[in-house]
Amino acid sequence: MSWFEALVLGIVQGLTEYLPVSSSGHLAIGSALFGIEGEENLAFTIVVHVATVFSTLVILWKEIEWIFRGLFKFQMNSETRYVINILISMIPIGIVGVFFKDTVEAIFGSGLLIVGCMLLVTAALLSFSYYAKPRQKENLSMKDAFIIGLAQACAVLPGLSRSGTTIATGLLLGNNKAKLAQFSFLMVIPPILGEALLDVLKLVKGENIAGDIPTLSLVVGFVAAFLSGCLACKWMINIVKKGKLIYFAIYCAIVGLITIACTLMK
Repeated sequence: MSWFEALVLGIVQGLTEYLPVSSSGHLAIGSALFGIEGEENLAFTIVVHVATVFSTLVILWKEIEWIFRGLFKFQMNSETRYVINILISMIPIGIVGVFFKDTVEAIFGSGLLIVGCMLLVTAALLSFSYYAKPRQKENLSMKDAFIIGLAQACAVLPGLSRSGTTIATGLLLGNNKAKLAQFSFLMVIPPILGEALLDVLKLVKGENIAGDIPTLSLVVGFVAAFLSGCLACKWMINIVKKGKLIYFAIYCAIVGLITIACTLMK
C-alpha cells in the first residue's frame, strides 16, 4: 500500500464512518480498486477506525466531559444512566467480537457482492426511518440501548452502515434526533478501542498484524481519517437534526446496485 492509497482510503474512512453510507463497505470497494486485500487490508482498517474514534473524542469532548463529571459524583444521575446505556449497547457487539471474530473476518474477505447487497439494506433502513414518523421520546431507555446495540452488532457486515443502522433503528424507536446522533457516535468508542488494544497485545507478543504495510502509509492513513472524521462528525450531527437521511439512502442504493452489477459482470 502506497502513501497515496493510504491517503485516499483514510479520507474515505473518515468521511464514511459518520455519514450513513458504510465505511467498511467503501473501504472494501476502495481496497479492491487499489488491489489491496487480506491481512494488509484488515490491519489498515483497524488503524483508520481508531483514528475516527479520536476524531469523535475531539468533536464530542464537551459531551464526554459532561459524562465523566457526572459519573464521578458516584450517584445515580442522568450521566450515570447514559454510561449504563452505552455499556448495555456494547453487549451484542462484545458477543460478536468474542465468539464470531473469525467469521466476521472471513466475511470481510468474501468479495464485493455482499458489500453491494448490504448497501441496499442500508438504503432500505434509511428510507424506512425517513418516512416512518414515530412519536419522539426525550430519553433513551435501556431497552432501546440494547436494541440499538443489536443493530450495531449486525453492522459488522461490510456495506451495512454502522451509523446509518444505529441511527435509523433509534429513530424508528422514537428517540430524539440530536441526542441519538451523539449516542450513536459515542457507543462505538469502547468496542473500537478494545479491538485496538487486542492488536497492541498481539504486537507485544511479536505477531505481525500489519502485513507489508509501510509505516508511512499507516501514519498517512491515520491522519487523513482523523481530519476528515472531524469534519464528517460535525456535519452528520446537523444532518440528523434536519432529518435529511433520504439522500444517503439514494446514494447507498445507487452504489450498491453498481457494485452488484460490476461483481456479477466479472
